[in-house]
Amino acid sequence: MKTNAIRILEQKKVEFEVITFAAEEAVSGVEAAARMGLDVENVFKTLVTVGKSGAHYVFVVPVAKELDLRKAAVAAGEKNISMIHSKELLPLTGYIHGGCSPIGMKKAFPTFVDASAEDREFIVFSGGRIGLQIKMKPGSLINAVNASYKELV
Repeated sequence: MKTNAIRILEQKKVEFEVITFAAEEAVSGVEAAARMGLDVENVFKTLVTVGKSGAHYVFVVPVAKELDLRKAAVAAGEKNISMIHSKELLPLTGYIHGGCSPIGMKKAFPTFVDASAEDREFIVFSGGRIGLQIKMKPGSLINAVNASYKELV
């Protein structure tokens, strides 16, 4: 089954690979990396936030690290930023917790990728469903969602 993320990457003719692993419900990113047999440093999570202005932002950070909300606010040009509530995720993005992809959300939000991704040969992140991941070059993700690299963790 194709997700919005996969459809968009195919439309844009972006090179990517789909990786799947068994999961009935959301697992931690570290657990997902282990199930895929990947170095945790290459696996990233997608976090959706809201700024003081009410605008939403997407941050893609390593799964074993935490988003630094002060750095996120600076990156987004906001006074402060907070995580959105889990129940807001589906109506806002079209994705559920554990299956949120930075590609193919209902609306394009400003997106920032942690600078640690820039020098990696590839990164892996959610493809829009629990247990479905996308592997691609970080620069290709930057181009696909018009994102930018920032220090976020």
